[in-house]
Amino acid sequence: MKKRPLYSGSVRQSASYSVRPIAPPEEPMRRIVARAWTRFYGRHEKKVHFAGSALFAVLAVMVYAWIQPTPQNLTQRDITQAVRYTLERTPPAPSVASVAYDVIRRSVVRVDGEAARADGAIDIARVHETIGTGVIIDDQGTILTNLHVAAAAENLIITFWDGHTSPAVIIGAQPQDDLAVIKATRPPDEMFPATLTNTRGLQLGDEVVAVGFPFGIGPSVSSGVVSGLRRDYVENGEVRLRNLIQFDAAANPGNSGGPLINRDGEVLGIVTAILNPTSERFFVGIGFAVPIENAAGAAGMNPF
Repeated sequence: MKKRPLYSGSVRQSASYSVRPIAPPEEPMRRIVARAWTRFYGRHEKKVHFAGSALFAVLAVMVYAWIQPTPQNLTQRDITQAVRYTLERTPPAPSVASVAYDVIRRSVVRVDGEAARADGAIDIARVHETIGTGVIIDDQGTILTNLHVAAAAENLIITFWDGHTSPAVIIGAQPQDDLAVIKATRPPDEMFPATLTNTRGLQLGDEVVAVGFPFGIGPSVSSGVVSGLRRDYVENGEVRLRNLIQFDAAANPGNSGGPLINRDGEVLGIVTAILNPTSERFFVGIGFAVPIENAAGAAGMNPF
């Protein structure tokens, strides 16, 4: 028997669906902030620049204050210790004599007199009494010295600062000032003339330096001061030389003809004599030099 389909008597409702709109994705916060900043900057551009500058200045002051060391309150004791520390570690300045000699050293020569033998040859044994000093005054080999040095031997030999030697001849003399002008016949390739200076401003107490070959030892340097001006040199009751510079820098036989120089190494005079109350030839504290004005005149020069 065929079955009949069964049907439910309840009313069947169709399923209903609600449609929701799709929300746009959320905007990133950084974009929101950037857009807000752009709007704010556009409205307050000048104020933003001013605030930025002020902030930068404040930060700069803070950084400077942070890196700046704390100032110290120095006491007099701190200052004294600092000065003492510096002085103890600072090398001393060169002496006046050292500086002056360094200027003149290449201009000073040794003058030796050699005796001639009967056959006319030169005796290699030098006569020590004629050892003296000279100073170069031009680049031609002209040398100032004392007449009593240059005229004491038949042959003159000049030794220059570098050891070069040359015969020399007398080319001029001024006996009233005990001055002679000699010239090397075989001078070195390069000469170093001394600088001459006048004595008009020379005063008692001014520092002076004598350079020469005392007793053949040298070059030797001695320093002192001007102890007199316009002095006369008297020997056996007779005035031998006039208008001399008196000085107390040590001078002995062999210094004769050498330069008396100032602290700048400039030639003030030519050492010519020492005063000695005894017959012994040693220095007792008084030497004499011919002013360079007189000496320059002997060489036919008048640089002043």
